[in-house]
Amino acid sequence: MYIGYARVSTQEQDTQAQITALTEAGCERIYQEKASGGRWDRPELHRLLDQLRKDDVVVVWKLDRLSRSLKDLLLVLEKIEAAGASFTSLTEAIDTGTPAGRMMMQIVGSFAEFERAMLRERTKNGLDAARKAGRVGGRRPKLTKQQQTEIISLVSSGQKSGADAARLFQVHPSTVVRLLAKHALTKT
Repeated sequence: MYIGYARVSTQEQDTQAQITALTEAGCERIYQEKASGGRWDRPELHRLLDQLRKDDVVVVWKLDRLSRSLKDLLLVLEKIEAAGASFTSLTEAIDTGTPAGRMMMQIVGSFAEFERAMLRERTKNGLDAARKAGRVGGRRPKLTKQQQTEIISLVSSGQKSGADAARLFQVHPSTVVRLLAKHALTKT
């Protein structure tokens, strides 16, 4: 049986193009999910691997849909092989049912891992450059410095409870708790 696996990384992306290609390739069952290829906790992939039988063929549209890391890719391929099944990638024309296909898959997997490492390095360099330029990543603070000072004053003096201050400034109570904890650390 030909079994397809379609994956996208974000909720905004769509698996439809992959599903169409997998259906045209003869896949009778297609597992699909929205999860990063760099993560191992992908329930649909695990369900597919658990249900594999001898002579099944796992089909993906592109190799990086199965995994972004060579280590994880080889682990998945070992599980496929242990079940007596084989693997095919439509885009890269890789078929692990043949010795040449197994070798080619390892070469392409190495390039996919290299590409991911380069992306990670470029991202890190960009973030470092932004920090040096005075920009800080992350979410903007919910409270201005003046509001933070006012909350600390109100709660410290006993005029308001943390929950009351949170309601007053329209923030979650945990925001006030973190602010007070940070203030307590700076006082010591």
